[in-house]
Order: sequence, then structure tokens, then C-alpha cells
Amino acid sequence: MPTILVVDDEASIRRTLREILEYEDFGVEEAVDGEEALVALGEDAYDLVILDVKMPKMDGMEVLETIAEEGYEVPVLMISGHGTIETAVESTKLGAFDFIEKPPDLNRLLVTVRNALDHGQLEVENRRMRQAITEQSTGDLPPIIGESAEIQEIKDTIQRVAPTEARVLVSGENGTGKELVAKWMHHKSGRAGEPMVEVNCAAIPSELIESELFGHEKGAFTGATEQRIGKFEQAHEGTLFLDEVGDMSLSAQAKVLRVLEENEIERVGGEHTIPVDVRVVAATNKDLMEEIEAGQFREDLYHRIGVILIDVPPLRNRREDIPLLTRHIAERVAQRNGLPPKDFSEEAIQRLQRYDWRGNVRELHNVVERLLILAENPVIEGDDIDRFVRAGADEGPTQDLIEAYDDFSDARDQFEKHFIQHKLHEHDWNVSQTAETIGIQRSHLYNKLNKYGLERGD
Repeated sequence: MPTILVVDDEASIRRTLREILEYEDFGVEEAVDGEEALVALGEDAYDLVILDVKMPKMDGMEVLETIAEEGYEVPVLMISGHGTIETAVESTKLGAFDFIEKPPDLNRLLVTVRNALDHGQLEVENRRMRQAITEQSTGDLPPIIGESAEIQEIKDTIQRVAPTEARVLVSGENGTGKELVAKWMHHKSGRAGEPMVEVNCAAIPSELIESELFGHEKGAFTGATEQRIGKFEQAHEGTLFLDEVGDMSLSAQAKVLRVLEENEIERVGGEHTIPVDVRVVAATNKDLMEEIEAGQFREDLYHRIGVILIDVPPLRNRREDIPLLTRHIAERVAQRNGLPPKDFSEEAIQRLQRYDWRGNVRELHNVVERLLILAENPVIEGDDIDRFVRAGADEGPTQDLIEAYDDFSDARDQFEKHFIQHKLHEHDWNVSQTAETIGIQRSHLYNKLNKYGLERGD
């Protein structure tokens, strides 16, 4: 049952309002002046405040202003026997839901009370939803791990740049964490409550990229059987992340440039422009200056998207971060898979630090997950690195692995056996899919299974 606080210095008005509201099954409490009302608001939660304007000690406008300043999230309905348009306008500006003159019309009062309660409940639900979304996104968003000077500089840049509207270009090798930098840029921005829409420009055929970005109208081209909303529209008031922007076709680059200049898009096959408010964060694993020299990327677009440049270093250039990264990844992998936590010995960490990590953080993540699943002891040792990673730092395959075979044919057969076994597991032992993936006929794959005695469950 909603509870309403009635604040008025006239006892007859309080009594009348109480009788009307209680008859409608509302809970009612009273306050004789503004000071008593603020004490009540500090002690209990109310669903609505009905507040008189003219009162001794502290009038209603002062109370309304204090409610706003103190952050009491409760709708306020102002009432007065001396109401003016100026008073009504001022109270609305201070956050009042509505203004009613005394004596109030019964029907209008009840309708306004119910509307104010519905509005207050909607505000509470929206606030809880926004908070849940923020908490969920923060919880799912991994931190940027590292104490190296390069990572500290990236974190500082995010802190300074994220609250602005500056466009950002993130560069770096595959697997370094460019997408994570982009997500933190969005999360720390004023657009965090709005969507972050991601587009992998390298994964979309050049003939479809414009439809993907800008949308299309029904019948715009063969196969366009219905209207499609593009990524720019989906990201309205939020952030658009253009991943692998260096792989975008020149025609699409020209249209993206026009959108960034004019803040409006036109769907493929459309006749009208649509305004969009989007912050663009782009990423690339290419040297865009080289692409510009080769005529593969527009220099004017580069300067549009690259107001702020962030280069994410490869993992081999910040080996001092590997211990922190390894233990952080191990903790997250264990929690996600319900595995017992495992630690890494100093020798194991040192061997990981010597590894070249051509796949960067993504490769480290895969290796740590493999170690947590396959290593038998609670502490992962250096021998486990040799056993499951199969390679040392810059030394190539370990000596033990090389010396395990004297005959080239045996070594080749063992590799082929484990390769096929791994691919079968990837495809849940679907022989047809596996054969297609590795590029051999299904009958040949069956021959290999018989040769090596491989069966489901191995």
C-alpha cells in the first residue's frame, strides 16, 4: 500500500486529505510544517509528498528545494490556496510533479495522485534497471591488467579522454586487448548507460558493409525483403566500435566520413537523412599510415577517427605484466568453469615470461585455461609449462619433445594423430564437419581413425 506524507499547517486540510486518501486505500502520515516534513523524510520512505506552499517556519518551496538538494527520490505534489502561474512554474522547475489549487477538485486530486505514484514507481524501476545494467556491465568487463609504464599510460588516457566526445583510434596486434580498451572508453564515458554497438569491418563482405553500417530500405537491392536498421542508428546516443577499421572498403570509408562530418545517415535505398548522435571508437591491427600511402585508406578519415591515438603494446614488450595477467586469468577461468583455484610457481611464471606470445593476451588466456584444466597438482610448475605449452620462450619446441622421436615418420604420425583427435573434439566427433574443416575426404578421415585406433571418448 503506497504511503503518502501530507504536509500542511491547516489541520482541517490535513484531515480532509487523510479521509479522501484513506478511503482510496492509501496509507497517510501528516506533518504540520516544512521542518517536521524534512524530519519525517529523513526517517521513513514515502511514495508521495503532498506539500502546501504557504506554511510557517519553512514554506513549501524551501522544502521542495531541500528535497531536490538532499536527493530524496520521491514525487511531490504542490497544493496552495493562493496559487499563481509563477508559483506553479517555479515549483515545476524545482522538480514538483504537479501543482493543484485549494480546495482541490476530488476527481482531479485522485487522478493526479495516481499519476504521481505511477511516475515515481517508474522512476524507481528505471533507476534500478540502470544500476543493474551498470553493475552487470562492470562485473562482466575485465579490468585492464598491468603495471608496466605502457599500460599505466593507457589507463591514464582512458581516464582523461573517456568523459569527452573525442574520437579514439586504438592500434595494436591481434590479441593485445584493443576491444577491451574500447569498452572501457565507453564504460567511463557519459554514454555508458546507452548501447555500445560493435562492428567487425573485416568480417563483413565489402558489398554488405554499407547496409550493415547504415541500414537499408525494403527493396533497396535483391534480397532486401524488409527494412534494416544499421549500426549507426542502433548506437544512437551511445558508442559505435569499428573494429578492424583498416579493412573497410574505400566506398564505405567515404560514407563513414560524411556521417562523422554531418552527424546524419541515409539508409541504402532511402530518400531521407536520419540524424545520429554517435561517438566512434575505432581499432586496427594495420599501420594506417602505410595503408594511406598504398591508397587503401583515406587520409581525411584517418584524421577524423584518430583524434586520440592509443597504441596497445604486444605482450612480449611488457613481460613484467605476465605474472599479474596469468594469476588474474587463472582466477577468472577457475570461477567461470567451477574449477579449483591453482597457483603458479615462480619457475612456471619465469618460463611463461620467456615465451614469445605471438597471439598476445589471447594466447596467454588459452594457455592458462589449458593448464588449469589439464595440470594435476594445485601448483602449476615449470614442468607443466613444458608439458602442456610445448614450447619455451624463444627456443622453439623443448628438447624433450624433439628427442622423443628418432624417426621422422613416427614424429609425423604422432602429430597427425593428435591433430585429428583435437579437431574431432572441436566438432563433437562429427566426422563430416571435421573432414571438411581440415580439407580431406570423409573416407580418408575414416582411414586415419582406423590407422590410429581413434574412438569417440579418447
